Amino acid sequence: MRNVITLVLGGGKGTRLYPLTKFRSKPAVPLAGKYRLIDIPISNCLNSGLNRIYLLTQFNSVSLHRHIRDTYNFDSFHRGFVEILAAQQTFAGTDWYEGTADAVRKNLQVIQQPGIDNVLILSGDQLYRQNYTEMLATHRSSGADVTISAVPVTPDQASGFGIMRCDKSGRVEGFLEKPQTEEELKLVRTDPAWIDSFGIDSRGRNCLASMGIYVFKRDTLVDVLTKTDYQDFGKEIFPAALRTRKVQVHLFDGYWEDIGTIKAFFDANLDLCKPNPAFQLVSADAPIYSRPRFLSPTLIDGASVKHSLIADGGSIGEGSVIENSVIGLRCRIGKNVTIRNSIIMGADYYQTASDIAADKAARRPTVGIGDNVTIDGAIVDKNCRVGAGSHIINPSKIQDSPETPEGMICDGIVVIPKDSTLPAGWKMQL
Repeated sequence: MRNVITLVLGGGKGTRLYPLTKFRSKPAVPLAGKYRLIDIPISNCLNSGLNRIYLLTQFNSVSLHRHIRDTYNFDSFHRGFVEILAAQQTFAGTDWYEGTADAVRKNLQVIQQPGIDNVLILSGDQLYRQNYTEMLATHRSSGADVTISAVPVTPDQASGFGIMRCDKSGRVEGFLEKPQTEEELKLVRTDPAWIDSFGIDSRGRNCLASMGIYVFKRDTLVDVLTKTDYQDFGKEIFPAALRTRKVQVHLFDGYWEDIGTIKAFFDANLDLCKPNPAFQLVSADAPIYSRPRFLSPTLIDGASVKHSLIADGGSIGEGSVIENSVIGLRCRIGKNVTIRNSIIMGADYYQTASDIAADKAARRPTVGIGDNVTIDGAIVDKNCRVGAGSHIINPSKIQDSPETPEGMICDGIVVIPKDSTLPAGWKMQL
């Protein structure tokens, strides 16, 4: 494992997650009340014995850099690190990253360091738990140039993924991006008995979807990137490698969610609130790491809380009802508040007594959720001020609406952007 480095791709502008990415990069988006998306791949690495990690970023990366700096510090004996590789001007080039492969190409000097045999490439916006040592074992035992992790999916799900066709040994022979027709599906179907032979119950799943997780032999990766101008791994590098390299599949059968849209982000968070969620945050063997904040426990004063995640440092007032929701760090919730099917991200800071006095003098809501507020089917980003009696709901079930200073609707979900102020009695104007 000492001869493996990991590259985590920080993603592009994150337009499909807007407005959550208005002031932050995709990997920095908060998850499950107290984590950030980037904590997932880094935790998987650390739990797999991989501690030489580079994070490639370029858009809205200030908060991400701060989180990495304050969270992942290693002692001098283990020689581990999580380092940021931000897009920058050099004598070799002045362009921004033009794609996933181009981002790696612009950092070849890191890959070409002595003592590196294999390179693990991950995405920074997926929710899953995986032991990469098993994937690396498949890569080494098969003698592959490239190994790609794949999850079985049903034909109905296949239209949203890149689907692979393999021979009996697991060597990838074909690849089709998002097949839409029955004719296309026939080209990439996998015999369910072959999936079952790996100890994975196929359960009607006869297509192998790429998870966008790759292991490259270091020399193969350098050769491909220096001899081509391909910009994307999934759309260009991987399909081209099938023709000239040995590409092996590694089967994965667990929870895996690509959190690329507001709806996917919303559903993944609320799924964590279920009594028996598909993805378990708690694991004795593979914990999720994040920044230690040393916050007090959340005070719940006469409130009703059901099927919800409540992070540290907050308070929930008397008579409030929280159901099927995620409540983030330092979240101050007033009295007689109703929050259902929602994500309240909390705050980055506590207001001082003088701050609160100034807000009251200016008749401005304080940071948090005021009294008698109703929130249903919404995402309230960090540091928002929600005035008393406000209603953050979408009764007309509108799917999308134009952006306003106070919020917008995305995929049917009301999203209140970071640092917004909603006056007392506010309602969504549709």
